[in-house]
Amino acid sequence: MVQYQARLDSTFAALSDVTRRGVLEQLGRADASVTDLAERFHMTLTGMKKHVSILEDAGLVKTEKVGRVRTCRLGVDRLEEEAAWIEQYRQLWSARFDALDELVAQMKHQENADAKRKRK
Repeated sequence: MVQYQARLDSTFAALSDVTRRGVLEQLGRADASVTDLAERFHMTLTGMKKHVSILEDAGLVKTEKVGRVRTCRLGVDRLEEEAAWIEQYRQLWSARFDALDELVAQMKHQENADAKRKRK
């Protein structure tokens, strides 16, 4: 459980930054070198390397170095557990909102019935 929580923490921490989410979006379209990403996001190479490192530590990005070029690609398998965790809570809240909708419908029905009785 603790290891699972640590993985969720690292994933969500990585996703908390707008630049890193942008990098993931970009890599969803095509693999890119760290240099290309740095240029695209108007950052220094050092700054982009830090972002890529955080994404890689979280398992969201895989890198491969060939010569002097480090190419990044999505690590898609990693988000399955996170998506399942989110889905669990989505189902919980969906059920709660469905119950609330039912309660509101019952209250409106009762309110309408009470109003009809008062008019008679």
